[in-house]
Amino acid sequence: MDYLPHFHREVRAFEAVARWLAADGSGAPLVPSCPGWSVSDLVAHLGGVQRFVAHLVRERMTDPPDSMADLIARTPAPGTDLSFLGLPEDRAGWPVSFDDAPHRGPLPVGMVDWFTKGAAAMEALWRSTDPKERVWTFGPDQTVAFWLRIQTIEAAVHRWDAENAVGSAQPVDAGLAEDAITHTFEVMAPARRAWTQAPPGSGERFRFRRTDGAGDWSVRFEGDQVRLDTGDGPGADDHDGDSGGAVELAGTASDLMLFLWQRIPADRLDVVKGDRAALDRYFVLVPPV
Repeated sequence: MDYLPHFHREVRAFEAVARWLAADGSGAPLVPSCPGWSVSDLVAHLGGVQRFVAHLVRERMTDPPDSMADLIARTPAPGTDLSFLGLPEDRAGWPVSFDDAPHRGPLPVGMVDWFTKGAAAMEALWRSTDPKERVWTFGPDQTVAFWLRIQTIEAAVHRWDAENAVGSAQPVDAGLAEDAITHTFEVMAPARRAWTQAPPGSGERFRFRRTDGAGDWSVRFEGDQVRLDTGDGPGADDHDGDSGGAVELAGTASDLMLFLWQRIPADRLDVVKGDRAALDRYFVLVPPV
């Protein structure tokens, strides 16, 4: 998949919401899909993550940048070099710490400008860097391509968050959403389980079926393993018959992706089959971070 057009579209759409709110001048609305955050907090988060990843790629870091990784989720330790964030001197009205969220004051125009500049720099970096270049990641793929893929997906999720906050959420592109579903099971679910020390699986099975095109994912949790079957290889489950005791969910690619990212409830999907307690078990096995 060519991620660059998707990345460009998603960050521009995210910027459009933020710029509209900044021009409006009223308080930044809460983001229902990110409890405890306002759109100002969301802009600070996505802008900071993008500049952190761009710095990591630009410097070709091959070891885990532990001290800076904390910036993604919390206030950095005193003395941490934040120059890579490119923060302007005038940050009046900007969120200072996520510990104080939500920040409900007006969304500063300067923070939107900062986000736009950082997103443009990241896009230029993707265009000028060989995706096969080696760099540290938190997944099995230790290349720049890993970061391009996940930053495109994250931009789409947070674009939806921002639009949802103002009542105008548009679905994620079906092709990108389909890729993001596979990415969830290949990368994010194992990572979230490891980060949160999630309980071991005991054979729980979940089937996710796309209703707006081809796409069928069967997932089984066994011990620490997340086993994905898309029906393409030997030993694949019978995707045309009974789901064999698995919880089954069906919906558009966008809705399935948003459900897996905990943006919409299962009730928003087209089909939900199986025991509700078993369905709820999914987010015990794959906790939020």
